[in-house]
Amino acid sequence: MMRACLGIFFLSLAAVAQAIEAPPTAQDPVLEARLNNLAKELRCLVCQNETLADSHAELALDLRREIRDKMRQGMTDQQITAYLTQRYGDFVLYRPPVKSTTWLLWFGPFLLLIAAVGGLTFFLKRRRRVLEDIPLSAEETAHLNALLHAEKKQP
Repeated sequence: MMRACLGIFFLSLAAVAQAIEAPPTAQDPVLEARLNNLAKELRCLVCQNETLADSHAELALDLRREIRDKMRQGMTDQQITAYLTQRYGDFVLYRPPVKSTTWLLWFGPFLLLIAAVGGLTFFLKRRRRVLEDIPLSAEETAHLNALLHAEKKQP
């Protein structure tokens, strides 16, 4: 029992030792605010579903550090975005631009929805036509008439 407790204790120490501390905020609060605004518009390349500002991946930390350095060098947000887009492609943008290479990304879901509604409409019309074309047999007609007349007689 004592060995198990010691093992858990040392594993906990090892986990704490490898934890990454948050990088210190920039000395310039204006620069840090600008960094956060730009990082909200960029996608984490590791997490892919988080912005660069929300991600805790090591690559996200490196990219934020690189963006901070570019800002200190005097680059504008558009220049930094262009630099990152050139380096990583439109995927780094959280809202990629509408252009020929991203049409499927932007309009694909709508095309799939239109195709699904069209397919469902076609299927239902064909099904109705098939059901209308099947005539009732004489026995089925007599049974149906009997049911209808019995319903009319009840008060």
